[in-house]
Amino acid sequence: MRQSHLFTKTRREAPKDEVAKNAQLLIRAGYIHKEAAGAYSFLPLGLRVFKNIERLIREEMNQIGGQEVALAALQTP
Repeated sequence: MRQSHLFTKTRREAPKDEVAKNAQLLIRAGYIHKEAAGAYSFLPLGLRVFKNIERLIREEMNQIGGQEVALAALQTP
């Protein structure tokens, strides 16, 4: 996939309201978008990386006989 065909573009400046260096870098690179304090959305490039990591972990877990689980996500009102 070419950089010019991506849904979002990279940013030159880090967001002013973001204090975490890792989040600043991911936002600037176009991997994630900050929705609210502590809430981020994956952008197409970030989702692609996430799915690749998920696939690699699943393959390794299958090789050693691991089992996958899905846990509930609890939210407070």
